[in-house]
Amino acid sequence: MATVNSDFRKIAAGYLFPEVARRTAAWQGKNPGVKILRLGIGNTTEALCPSIIEAMHRQVNKLADRATYTGYGDEQGNTDLRKALAGYYRSFGVELADDEFFVSDGAKADAGNIQEIFGRDNVVAVQDPAYPVYVDSNVAGGRTGSFNPEKGCYDGFVYLPSTEENGFIPIPPDGKVDLIYLCSPNNPTGAVATHEQLKAFVDYANACGAVIIFDAAYCEYISDPSLPRSIYEVDGAKRCAIEINSFSKFAGFTGVRLGWTIVPHDLMCENSAPDELHRLWNRRQCTFFNGASNIAQAGGVAVLSPQGLRECRDLIGYYMGNAKIIREGLRGIGLTVHGGVNSPYIWARTPDGMGSWEFFDLLLEKCHVVVTPGSGFGPAGEGYVRVSSYGHREDIEAAMASIIRNLKK
Repeated sequence: MATVNSDFRKIAAGYLFPEVARRTAAWQGKNPGVKILRLGIGNTTEALCPSIIEAMHRQVNKLADRATYTGYGDEQGNTDLRKALAGYYRSFGVELADDEFFVSDGAKADAGNIQEIFGRDNVVAVQDPAYPVYVDSNVAGGRTGSFNPEKGCYDGFVYLPSTEENGFIPIPPDGKVDLIYLCSPNNPTGAVATHEQLKAFVDYANACGAVIIFDAAYCEYISDPSLPRSIYEVDGAKRCAIEINSFSKFAGFTGVRLGWTIVPHDLMCENSAPDELHRLWNRRQCTFFNGASNIAQAGGVAVLSPQGLRECRDLIGYYMGNAKIIREGLRGIGLTVHGGVNSPYIWARTPDGMGSWEFFDLLLEKCHVVVTPGSGFGPAGEGYVRVSSYGHREDIEAAMASIIRNLKK
């Protein structure tokens, strides 16, 4: 008789983003014809850059000709893209071998799948607040107890609070943990870790045989040259860290789907042999994945060309212009605001001690603006909302005008 994986039953009901969509749709149903301005989910809105479109068109045309048609590519990613990624990292001082890159159909999938190569009894620490996939994938993997609704967290997880007091960058745990999830620039808070802050985690991990899962999907939004774009800018990180990254917010590939994960040959954990984790991830990908789309990978190579980088960075500048409008507008009505400088996300404290979902409902009802409740990212997110800078400029301006008009005291 077939049975379900009971660990899936532990996952807290109402995954954050579908719940946002459900509440928004319910409100829209009661208010037909009212335009909702969406500053919630971080979905890119502007057209792909010209050089990317040209490269993808060329690849599509190759598929139309028997002589140039290609079927499956390498599960690890096409050679030209892996070489281009190594060159991209070299541009900010990080030397990695081409075969340490594993190309995928997006960072979210890799962030969820990477836990499969680690033992079920690993103790997991997660930056809090955090992108939900880090937590939910380990819940489904059997590494937690039940969800505690009173505390808003899972028994058995180690939460690393990221608060205003520590600049939303946590410190390493007091006790021993095995897997540590970090994200910088952080989603949702917009905070960026310094070299010194990352070095503390690298030293901790190397001292106790832990592995850091480092999400760098927003690294292209860092404008401050003193801040690290990769954990591998920290000495010793190749021995203890896996880095996950993506073209989604870098180049607008949210619907195209293309990302990569770096598993260095030097990486080890408490009971692994040299190079074993690299081999295990390779085996996992070869067994369960047939490689990213050849069309998407052609676009990825174009992103990393000199022209592609210029175009994509101009697009990032557009979104960061949106972030400035949001940040200044929210501050103008008296909210405490973080992020939005080296990150596309603005992290705003709710007014008058409101709960995150309470403020979500207020913004939707009075301003017709959708944001993301901070409590959906973990217990430390209660009392905040995340505001996304992804949107057409005219919609960003309209949303902020509505908030200022309806909420300014």
